[in-house]
Amino acid sequence: MSHAQHTAHPRRSGQTAVVLVLGLAAMVVSMMQTLVVPILSIIQSELDATTAAVSWVTTATLLSAAVFTPLLGRFGDQHGKKPTLVGVLLVMIAGSVLAATTTSLTWLVVGRVLQGAATAIFPLALSVLREEVRPERLHGAMALVSGTLAFGSGLALVGAGLLTQGDDPDYHRVFWLAVVLAVVALVGVLLVVPASRSKTGGRTDWLGALTLALLLVLLLLPISQGHEWGWTSGRTLGSFAAAVVMAGVWAFTESRVKEPMVDMRMFTHRPVLFTNLAGLLLGFAMFAQFIGVSYLVQMPEAVAEYGFGASVLGASVVYLLPTTLVSLVAAQFGGVLVRRIGARLTLALGAAFGVLGFAWLTLAHGTSASVIGAGMVVGLAISFGYASMPALIVASVPAHQTGIANGINSISRSVGSAVASAMITSLLASKTLDLPAGLPALPQESQFTLSFAIAGAAFVLVVAVALLGLRAAHAPRTTAPAQAPEGAAREPERAGV
Repeated sequence: MSHAQHTAHPRRSGQTAVVLVLGLAAMVVSMMQTLVVPILSIIQSELDATTAAVSWVTTATLLSAAVFTPLLGRFGDQHGKKPTLVGVLLVMIAGSVLAATTTSLTWLVVGRVLQGAATAIFPLALSVLREEVRPERLHGAMALVSGTLAFGSGLALVGAGLLTQGDDPDYHRVFWLAVVLAVVALVGVLLVVPASRSKTGGRTDWLGALTLALLLVLLLLPISQGHEWGWTSGRTLGSFAAAVVMAGVWAFTESRVKEPMVDMRMFTHRPVLFTNLAGLLLGFAMFAQFIGVSYLVQMPEAVAEYGFGASVLGASVVYLLPTTLVSLVAAQFGGVLVRRIGARLTLALGAAFGVLGFAWLTLAHGTSASVIGAGMVVGLAISFGYASMPALIVASVPAHQTGIANGINSISRSVGSAVASAMITSLLASKTLDLPAGLPALPQESQFTLSFAIAGAAFVLVVAVALLGLRAAHAPRTTAPAQAPEGAAREPERAGV
């Protein structure tokens, strides 16, 4: 493909439609992560499962996303983004239908594994945007699509709460919602998204994919199950040790393969390395806010002497939905800031808002107004973070590595979310109120305060990463392979980082 063919962008008339469709697809991605959070107790009751067993409904999706996201991101770079997007959505629809129709916990977990593949949609969507959208509109488009991630997470909580109201809640309705949205996204992709004009081709690095999958499973499994297994148990410590070993095996494997799934030089390239670190911290803070606020506002004030006694629906609509709406609206301003002040400073500014929001939550979470207001500030922080990270990634890798690079960044956010879930759950369970016999164990208020303070510290680290770790992000890229598409070397200058 000539340089002119690669950069001409002949299909401009449908850019807005492409961005909107990919935004919808990305929203579906984030919904899969939080969709089951409000209904785990209903699933446990209807399927007569233990707490440990039902936790696999969330763990299965996390592990599946970690395994499939880098593989499918790379596959899309090699063989075409649109067919890969269509295939992923079909797999997700199949998983959602299975989850919506089964009454078996085993098959429900299988359905959730298939739903987890949807996480690959986000890096694929960013690859399409890089190929189809004008440079001057690219950051705004990426910011909009990225902003739908936070919006989708909140929408899933609200939808699950609405669909399971009443005396006889049925969790299957929640999965039918996922089916409908995924079908709409699939139709949109088929009708609107153009076929890929650039494909790198080459052979799929199955050995690299397998070793990376084993590494991620060994890392995320003890993080997500450590609370049930015990953090000092043999299974937990053994899994972490095996993950360290497998990391070495994976690095050795990729360094010996002619066409590796992941170019290991990507991890030594400063902007990519620190953007992934920022992604991990941002994923941690976002999930800490969702979980911490959801649990806090549902605490029965008459018994615990704090909290607001909100229902699951009330927690989602009243306390969490404002955060998601702010994230969606602020995404547009995030794209503007990336163009005007650069992605690095946008990330730092967003993280500063995150520090402010969690400081507010830490010091003053005794009124609904404070919790909602602080959550909206955190939503602004998340939106700016999501707007800046894709710009940093796109500016730091050649076009043919966009999918895999953003896939790795998605995994870093997933790891952060998993760590937040495990840490907040453990913190809340570690110190409980001294209540009369027969009442359920409730966490002390100090544990929520500590959780919010830790999430605020994560944002402090993001500020440091943006201002110090990414200070050389504007430097010319030196790690791009010789076969990078012509014109890729100039993209950092265009990205404004």
